[in-house]
Amino acid sequence: MFKNQWPAFLLAFVLPLLAVFAWWGGFASVQVSEAEAGPYRYAYLDYAGDISDMRKTQRAVLRKFEAAGVTPGDTVNVILTDPREARGKVKAQLGYLLDETATLPDGLLEGRIERRPVIRAQVQAAVLLAPSKAYQALSDHLEAEGRRLVMPTVELYRPSGSRGRMGTFTLEMNR
Repeated sequence: MFKNQWPAFLLAFVLPLLAVFAWWGGFASVQVSEAEAGPYRYAYLDYAGDISDMRKTQRAVLRKFEAAGVTPGDTVNVILTDPREARGKVKAQLGYLLDETATLPDGLLEGRIERRPVIRAQVQAAVLLAPSKAYQALSDHLEAEGRRLVMPTVELYRPSGSRGRMGTFTLEMNR
């Protein structure tokens, strides 16, 4: 009986899932390159906890920007510890880039990253998919060179500004 229903199953479930995955950037390629990055000024909150709960703190930072009437730049996460070594736990600085002349919103800390040489992995994908794609591509690239991922890393996410397009996720590791 199932043999007669497989085309309907494909049309109803599998194809829509593949379409959403593709739209989110699931099939997008990651570009890994060496570059100069920074300088960055950012406002952030310290975070320690499950990697899956980071978005709550990110939203808290955004609320502080909104309350202060300060326009946030791209999302920035400075990941200080490797979650693979701590069973999904991470220490990080979660925030947003801050214009050089902007006032630091109350309740946030200020961070600065100077211009430096980095290995960069960049992908256009949804913010939920992009980090795993970028970290895997960077890890593969480093492994081919006999190296490994070294923390801290800097994650930047720039929304596309359009509902129909995914933003750009950039992962940077010091060279």
